[in-house]
Amino acid sequence: MKKRHLLTIKDLSSGEIVDIMKLARKLKRAPLSRKRALRGKTFSLLFQKPSNRTRISFEVAMAHLGGYALYLSPQEIKMGTREPVRDVSRVISRYVDGIVSRVFSHGDIEELARYSDVPVINGLSDLEHPCQAVSDIFTISEKMKTLKNVTLAYIGDGNNVLNSLLMASAMTGVNMRVATPEGYRPPADIFDEASKIAKTKGAVFEMFPDPYEAVRGSDVVYTDVWVSMGQEEEREKRLKDFEKFQVNERLMRAAKKDALIMHCLPAHRGEEITDVIDGKNSIVYDQAENRMHVQKAILLRIFGRG
Repeated sequence: MKKRHLLTIKDLSSGEIVDIMKLARKLKRAPLSRKRALRGKTFSLLFQKPSNRTRISFEVAMAHLGGYALYLSPQEIKMGTREPVRDVSRVISRYVDGIVSRVFSHGDIEELARYSDVPVINGLSDLEHPCQAVSDIFTISEKMKTLKNVTLAYIGDGNNVLNSLLMASAMTGVNMRVATPEGYRPPADIFDEASKIAKTKGAVFEMFPDPYEAVRGSDVVYTDVWVSMGQEEEREKRLKDFEKFQVNERLMRAAKKDALIMHCLPAHRGEEITDVIDGKNSIVYDQAENRMHVQKAILLRIFGRG
């Protein structure tokens, strides 16, 4: 079988994203329906960054598919410090059938894939979070029953999650309205490319300096942390720069009456979001659960068994 990596959303076609979501829907209804699909297969979870959802969802996904997940913690491997990325990749790919990796630098995931003999899946890098984004679009489609004419407002940092969401939304025809503080916008090339793709799908992408303008008329409001792992030294500056971009009751009143609330977690209540995250319109925990179902579908797709 030809080796297949998933490093960015662009490694999938629009049709493949739709197929993954269809398969995830079936797997969610019947979690053990493919319990022998990856029998005898082992994936390593090679992490530079610690994790809750990514680790657990992939481990359980592999177990449900009949495979095995081997967790390699940041302290054990120290990829890029104790050993060069290329050496880690060459060795580990001799032992396992695939690698899921969470890294600080996207360059590390690219190097890992370049030297690997097996498929590599990006579990998070500083540039993208593709598994999260596909799962988020799946969750929106599940709740809204359609993606047609759905508007997603993203409020906060122009980070890896937003980069992947922009591309995933564009490829599935979801409108996006983005509000970030000046200096924290997503990379212009990513936003411009996603906007062009969105047009071909009949969707509209817009950027706003004002979060209230961005959420007006939106069906879904999404935010993420203001200070990610590795940005701790910027904490005080970021808290000041983002203070007007909090998702709270007042902001949500500017969105549609029943607008849904999303957050990829972990959440810092009192910073990027208030306790609206625990309200009736929050779908945050369904969103977290769906990581597992979508990643099962991705694993099957990567192995050509979807």
